[in-house]
Amino acid sequence: MIIRHLLLLALAMALGGPAQALDLTIGRSTEQHAMDPHFVLLGNNTSTAENIFDRLVFIDPDLKMHPSLATSWQVVDPLTWEITLRAGVRFHDGAEMTAEDVAFSIMRPRNVKNSPASMGTWLVGVKSVEVTAPLTVRVHTEAPMPLLMDNIGPIFVVRAKIGPDAGNEEFNSGAATIGTGPYRFVSRVPGERVDLAANPDYWGGKPVYDRVILKFISNDAARIAALLSGSVDVTERIPPGDIATLQSRPDISLFSVQSTRVIYLAIDSVRDASPTLTDRDGKPLDRNPLRDRRVRQALSMMINRDAIVARVLSGAGVPAGQMVPDVQGGHDPALTPTPFDPEGAKKLLAEAGWPNGFGVTVHTSNNRVPKDGELGQAIGQMFSRGGLRVQVEAQPYTTYVAQATAGKFSLFVFSYGSNATSAALPLAGILHTNDPARNIGQLNRTRYTNPTYDRALEAALEEFDETKRNTAMAAATRIAMVDYAILPLYWQKLYWAARKGFTVTPDRGESTSALYVVPAK
Repeated sequence: MIIRHLLLLALAMALGGPAQALDLTIGRSTEQHAMDPHFVLLGNNTSTAENIFDRLVFIDPDLKMHPSLATSWQVVDPLTWEITLRAGVRFHDGAEMTAEDVAFSIMRPRNVKNSPASMGTWLVGVKSVEVTAPLTVRVHTEAPMPLLMDNIGPIFVVRAKIGPDAGNEEFNSGAATIGTGPYRFVSRVPGERVDLAANPDYWGGKPVYDRVILKFISNDAARIAALLSGSVDVTERIPPGDIATLQSRPDISLFSVQSTRVIYLAIDSVRDASPTLTDRDGKPLDRNPLRDRRVRQALSMMINRDAIVARVLSGAGVPAGQMVPDVQGGHDPALTPTPFDPEGAKKLLAEAGWPNGFGVTVHTSNNRVPKDGELGQAIGQMFSRGGLRVQVEAQPYTTYVAQATAGKFSLFVFSYGSNATSAALPLAGILHTNDPARNIGQLNRTRYTNPTYDRALEAALEEFDETKRNTAMAAATRIAMVDYAILPLYWQKLYWAARKGFTVTPDRGESTSALYVVPAK
């Protein structure tokens, strides 16, 4: 029985799944940016790609790592890892997977152009990949990388023959969308759907479904209506306000988990002048108050996280005081949410030289996570009560992420979720100083920089002893959180809903794909 689907196939057998495969239609809130599995480090891309492409390792819904296309790996020396690949794996076009394909795939994310959230951050410290046998590669690193498989293991494997110039056009047309996964690409209607068919030669056995349709329905009400009408079998991102209603229906089942996704407020604390800050009269400021740690702390003290979870999310969240969840290495249990203290916040602003506050625009997406538009409004109201002059602007996520990456905002809502066993990737990608030459800090949209944090994190990531490494990563986390590099708001609690006849295994890494849905008994 294949490792990748061990959990899901065991569940299917336990439920007495039918001998004949079925069709599955999934309602998704957000379309992938591209069919290229290496284009962007975002969950909406992963949720599509993992049906079609395999990875070296499979991270299960409880964030445990299992072999997949890689059957074993070992440290040859502190700068060299050897990875043995699974034999007999074939791509959807019938070609056998080789070490050449894997070596090409591991390094390809560095060269993908125009990504709004580059997967190149996974390759920080990777020097080269050497093919040593038809099913063996050696990965050479610039420094010791104890978490190498956390980094490169989740990279999807594509055919090397697509070449270095293949881009979104080739993948979106299907010409390059050739994986080894359980389902093969059939067609795509932009903004509407992706159609997939079972891969009869899948190395892991017969796929559960003959046909999988991914329908993209951004409107929450329309997505729920599609579920209730039967036009989709499973849907994701149930709005908090609909949870109680769906729980009361006998024809619908709900499944939930606290995800690794932290919703946070990103802060432009680097630039001398920031684009959307003004004085109390709305005139642009020639200096940036967010550069002062006391101002950032005051903003955090203005935010009532408990009220956001209770009133905006109807309980579908957990207040956060850091960006690392308790199931990942790098979590510091002593980092608790900033207490709500608006009067203390006003005193800090006065100490920092802003007794009358200043003007700020809070930017947010309006279709990325449940209630993100309402979240922006709630934060704006809290800042206003704290003495700031506030505007709130919400945008569709595809537009929003590009502008956030381009540095158009001063203060904006963002989020990060990871299905890795440790928080090395977000700690390096979001909080480390941006350094394109080293492919580190690639998700650091505010260009936050703290040399003390950088040194602490880099040292932690070279420690092979897991206990020592996690302790050192937690210490690095503390440095950034005490500096209010970002303002963590809450951990997202996710809900999936399914028609009777289907069971969803909730994924802490947030994926919504056919891999986590099985026929119910």
